[in-house]
Amino acid sequence: MYYVYIIESLVDGDWYKGVTENYLNRLEQHNRGESAFTSKKMPWRLIFVQAFETKRDALIQERKLKRCNKKYLQWLIAQPVNIWMQNIRMDGSVG
Repeated sequence: MYYVYIIESLVDGDWYKGVTENYLNRLEQHNRGESAFTSKKMPWRLIFVQAFETKRDALIQERKLKRCNKKYLQWLIAQPVNIWMQNIRMDGSVG
């Protein structure tokens, strides 16, 4: 599986969109400063994950999301395609 993800900077609220095969590992990499683009705005939190069977489909979706406005992205984050939100419990913990 391939995943499109959106992370949010806890410093200034900026969002970053990417594609990965392991979104939890990728979040850790962002928070260790291993990405030049995101290293200045750590820490980051995961706010959106969407699964795709092919890398091609994930890359197409990532390109689309990079052109979307924040209002649309906020709507998308609340939709059932966001498998990350399915993992968030009512108390805010992950499980």
